[in-house]
Amino acid sequence: MSRNPTKHRPALHVYVVEGEGETAYWTKIGAAWAHDDGDGFNLQLSAVPLQGRLVIRKPRPKGDEEAGQ
Repeated sequence: MSRNPTKHRPALHVYVVEGEGETAYWTKIGAAWAHDDGDGFNLQLSAVPLQGRLVIRKPRPKGDEEAGQ
């Protein structure tokens, strides 16, 4: 059974990344919550990118300015 995303912190954040290396631009577009059985995730996206690539990463502590780097 999956967790209710509105009641728990997400396990992962979802970003769309455009560009490469130091000039890449990261935009957070969603989050992922792990299923209770550990075999999958529920994704909630606020946007669907037409370009770039999706990157899913563990959340960083608050105040950490650079999203996925």
